[in-house]
Amino acid sequence: MPRAILCVLDSFGIGGATDADAFGDAGSDTLGHIAEHCADGRGDREGLRSGPLSVPNMDRLGLGAAGRLSTGKAIPGLDFPGDPDGLWGYAAEVSHGKDTPSGHWEIAGVPVRFDWGYFPETIPAFPKELVAKISEAAGLDGILGDKHASGTEIIAELGEEHVRTGKPIFYTSADSVIQIAAHEGHFGLERLLKLCETAREFADPYNIGRVIARPFDGESSETFRRTANRRDYSVLPPEPTLLDRLSDAGRTVIGVGKISDIFAHQGVARVLKGAGNDQLFDRTLEAMEMAQDGDLVFSNFIDFDSLYGHRRDVPGYAAALEHFDRRLPEMINRMRAGDLLVLTADHGCDPTWKGTDHTRENVPVIATGPGIAGKSVGGRKTYADIGESVAAHLGIAQGPHGTSFLQID
Repeated sequence: MPRAILCVLDSFGIGGATDADAFGDAGSDTLGHIAEHCADGRGDREGLRSGPLSVPNMDRLGLGAAGRLSTGKAIPGLDFPGDPDGLWGYAAEVSHGKDTPSGHWEIAGVPVRFDWGYFPETIPAFPKELVAKISEAAGLDGILGDKHASGTEIIAELGEEHVRTGKPIFYTSADSVIQIAAHEGHFGLERLLKLCETAREFADPYNIGRVIARPFDGESSETFRRTANRRDYSVLPPEPTLLDRLSDAGRTVIGVGKISDIFAHQGVARVLKGAGNDQLFDRTLEAMEMAQDGDLVFSNFIDFDSLYGHRRDVPGYAAALEHFDRRLPEMINRMRAGDLLVLTADHGCDPTWKGTDHTRENVPVIATGPGIAGKSVGGRKTYADIGESVAAHLGIAQGPHGTSFLQID
């Protein structure tokens, strides 16, 4: 029985979403704009990278062809000659948001048709009564922040005051989220996680997608660094996902990175964590060794989004793509006969775009495996086609919201 490896390159959009204007994102194109900046030197950084974007392994599998199909434009540096070796195309999102849970749930066969709750871009951002309920239940003397902010910037701004006063840092973003930052040593990691559990309970009436624990260490604004002990507290998907269906069929889903958190720990039997893309790649290789016939390895590579997309760091994003591409043969070489590897994304986060928010984009659909011949899968109308293709490959029944691209003519 075959296995499947599903890798989400977090935020790696390839432009062209037909409804992008409704999100203020018309013209955004994470891949295309990174490639353009690299081609004209704006993607260079001394000691990090230089020259045109170089991702020959993904390009050989069809990334450049997928980008051209999505946008109608050539992608500088992605010019693999001839027909790609992999299945290639793109998928459009039908979920109402452009956030992490919506993207991942739709990939797993369950589009988000409802509207999330969001907090206004005001100071304070959180409703007074919500903060009061969380503070009373958690025994807090108050909070810091209470606004929209970048996670690294608000820790630098308020971290020292947090250590001095013991008040946790609350902040949000354009996503449906409450983020709580606290020092692992001075505040305590377990205390932070318990606080986030409390906040999750009181956030439910506001229809908030996630509460995220953001622990950090260090002893000054110059040395504060977020640790790998982040934890997301998500609501449950509204319907059974691919993960639930596999679990019900007796299969094992191994979640790498924040996958288990995104699905509220439902349907994921084993969890492997890692700090940064390199460790997450190593954990994915470990998961492939663990996976048995019929199992799914589901990995999220977070650095593309958190370190480079949101921080609008074009050279950093380009270097991360190139590093992932150099390591990709390690994953391909670990595949067994019958295995399917799918590379995709959950939304865009164009590092050349205004602001620091995600961008509404199509995502790449690149698939390969022993015996799989190169072919276009076209433009898919929903991310759910990705999950249903994995379901078809693993021999379980199709869900109601997508269609497998493995049965194309």
